[in-house]
Amino acid sequence: MSRIGKMQIPLPKGVTVNNMNGTVHVKGPKGELSTVLPKGITLEEENSELRLVRENDTKQIRMNHGMARANVANLVHGVSEGFTKTLNIIGVGYRSEMKGNVLILSLGYSHPIYFEVPKLVECTLEERGLTIVLKSIDKILLGKVASEIRAFRAPEPYKGKGIRYAGEVVREKEGKAKG
Repeated sequence: MSRIGKMQIPLPKGVTVNNMNGTVHVKGPKGELSTVLPKGITLEEENSELRLVRENDTKQIRMNHGMARANVANLVHGVSEGFTKTLNIIGVGYRSEMKGNVLILSLGYSHPIYFEVPKLVECTLEERGLTIVLKSIDKILLGKVASEIRAFRAPEPYKGKGIRYAGEVVREKEGKAKG
């Protein structure tokens, strides 16, 4: 049995779950999210805990079991506490600023980059625009937005300049030997 799939999901206070025809709707203090369960996976609720059960042990259903459990757990965590990603901008002259819901990045190109932040993601800037803090209730959307911002100027291996996740380690290479 899937180690992740058989783990139960505790329901925090204030979070309600509705399962309608294979679609799970989770509502909590921070908002509301939903996902579709794969065929062969059902959701059971008992004693303020959720459990995902598979109907048989075919290979495809076994593969989907852990993924479905992780998705539902992310929905529950998102509507109760939310998720946060932090990006650091490293480089001389690199900076960012917010105007409304548009993030303006100056990353050494001949032009600034304008990135429209989706409605479910909250973007704040710290340390004079060198740290971007993204918050959302949807973990998948948050990761997608963070990777799109990072892709504008990924960290390069010689000087380490660019946008990187907080805590990301970039292995720096040695430069060309003079001689």
